[in-house]
Amino acid sequence: MARNSTARGKIVRRFGLNIYGNPKYDRLLKKKPAPPGEPKKSRPRQSEFGRQLAEKQKVKFAYALSERQFRNIFEKAKRMKGVAGHNMLILLERRLDNVVYRLTMAASRAQARQLVGHGHVYVNGRRLNVPSAQVRPGDVITIKERNSSKELVRNNLAENSGRPVPPWLSLEADELKGSVSVLPTRDMIPTIAEEQLIVEFYSK
Repeated sequence: MARNSTARGKIVRRFGLNIYGNPKYDRLLKKKPAPPGEPKKSRPRQSEFGRQLAEKQKVKFAYALSERQFRNIFEKAKRMKGVAGHNMLILLERRLDNVVYRLTMAASRAQARQLVGHGHVYVNGRRLNVPSAQVRPGDVITIKERNSSKELVRNNLAENSGRPVPPWLSLEADELKGSVSVLPTRDMIPTIAEEQLIVEFYSK
């Protein structure tokens, strides 16, 4: 896993945006809207390079990737047909760890990556412990036939029941099963950054 030792609350305050989706960070931003170490309500102006870097960092931190992992995804997206920024976000969404998170089977992408890496997640009836694996339409995601694994995921589903499952996925919570209905499109992916600025950052 790509680890970042900086507290998530500080990262959220730095960007002034809840990039993780957890409601507790919305409350934090209301209470402390200024970046860490800055005077209250102060948010310094950024250069064009600074804006591009910030947009890249938002997405990288949100999906918990290292710089190398993120750059590799961008390079792959650039080689695909279509808009590079859109392709990049779609590739990020199709990661198995992200799909487990989007299905609300995990509280965060970091926890979802742990579930996958420790062998708790099956795809089409076979264990798949590669968090970066790309899902496809028709793939069925289930949980290991072990009471502890199922109990953990049941608890996560209950605690995260207020978080919507995106339209390109379907969830059968009672059966601890999710499936990929279609490939995601850009309009199905929540906006946390201006992806065109990320394209410009890497195109220099």
